Amino acid sequence: MSTASQQIVSKLWSYCHVLRDDGLSYADYVEQLTLLLFLKMADERSQPPWNQPSPVPADYAWPSLLAKSGDDLEVHYRHVLEALGKAGGMLGIVYRKAQSKIQSPARLEHLIQGLINEEKWSALDADVKGDAYEGLLERTAQDTKGGAGQYFTPRPLIRAVVDVVRPRPGERICDPACGTGGFLLAAHDFVAREVRDRDEKRHLKLDALHGVEIVDGVTRLCAMNLLLHGIGPQGDETEPPVETADALAALPSDRYEVVMTNPPFGKRSSMLVINEEGEAERQALSVVREDFWTSTSNKQLNFVQHVKSILKIDGRAAVVVPDNVLFEGGAGETVRRRLLAECDVHTLLRLPTGIFYAQGVKANVLFFDRKPGREAAWTKKLWVYDLRTNQHFTLKTRPLKRSDLDDFVACYRAEDRSERRPTWSEETPDGRWRAYDAEELTERDKCSLDLFWLRDESLEESRDLPDPDVLAAEIVDDLEAALEQFQQIQTEL
Repeated sequence: MSTASQQIVSKLWSYCHVLRDDGLSYADYVEQLTLLLFLKMADERSQPPWNQPSPVPADYAWPSLLAKSGDDLEVHYRHVLEALGKAGGMLGIVYRKAQSKIQSPARLEHLIQGLINEEKWSALDADVKGDAYEGLLERTAQDTKGGAGQYFTPRPLIRAVVDVVRPRPGERICDPACGTGGFLLAAHDFVAREVRDRDEKRHLKLDALHGVEIVDGVTRLCAMNLLLHGIGPQGDETEPPVETADALAALPSDRYEVVMTNPPFGKRSSMLVINEEGEAERQALSVVREDFWTSTSNKQLNFVQHVKSILKIDGRAAVVVPDNVLFEGGAGETVRRRLLAECDVHTLLRLPTGIFYAQGVKANVLFFDRKPGREAAWTKKLWVYDLRTNQHFTLKTRPLKRSDLDDFVACYRAEDRSERRPTWSEETPDGRWRAYDAEELTERDKCSLDLFWLRDESLEESRDLPDPDVLAAEIVDDLEAALEQFQQIQTEL
């Protein structure tokens, strides 16, 4: 992050501590900043040298906030949010279901006039604005109590994934669980280095990227993140690059050349019902779609099926999945066998623990290409890179860096995957990169892709065991997965 970006983050963040007295979490604070920043930038761009028509009606524009103070300002601001939440385009995306959470009129006035109004946001370089906003989002993710860590994928991992998937000018790129927009931004930056003419540049800005997010407040953060990086329409001339929707609800009409995503981890889809004894209990909700290979309440398995469905033929995908997607029986086995048959599942990156803001997450990145229909299976060989065994990362003392993924990127051989060479052999048992033939995978119990071969030193040294809270989280995850399978057996019986 540049020095200018750091100064802006420090300036904006310093006021958050004051607002925490009003009960605002870090996530609430960044959301409130977003609502005001959009109005400020829209007003700036309506003036020289831009002279662009503002998407915000004059009655609700930035000058209307500056003209009021005290209780009048607070009342007016609530009217502004309510009115703009009914708008279309980017305006509607940013203000949909927005509410003012700043309880003190004096603090709201200071935030508007004393902080945001002092900066010429539109005059700042996109890198400065974008980096500053990303800095705020990352600080929000670090707040374990009320943060948005579940929506924030580590940026070094995202950059490495984009570097090997290599989106190209003219391609359409989708993230069906986009969070705050990390994959979309990294894809934009990668393609921007390759664009050659005005048409490609326009396509990249307005049409190339599409994100879906189920939570209104997070869609708002994503839209603002893209806007501050110079992505998407300033007004209503085209469809916004992000939308609030349940990506799994139905098969969309659009198909994409590239899909990169980190779907939400955690609980199965469920709903609260009243049973015969009059007690509340949760029932699993299976997603039923004609394009899916199997119906299941496991969100991650459903997202893998969804990603395959929205890919164009020969489209490329990278999906972050928890370990249970690799070994779970029942629907999990069905999805893995069909995926190996109908797609070229060519690469698996085993990720280390300690890199996500949610504790105890064991995750992987699964890379596959969609292929046209045929009888013979498409997957011939799965290459696995183990970045987990004997690797120790933490969010504070040893955070993941992009350089930690350099060896994986080099082994991946994105320019020509036929040139791949293993670093593991009988003579080099510590090599982290090896291939498995498809026949070997399909013959494994439940077609498990939970593949590992390195000697785990932590299992031999008790002092190297993870922290108790991490171990506890892993045990809970394992028990929930086991309980889910028992429930499925009970239902079948």
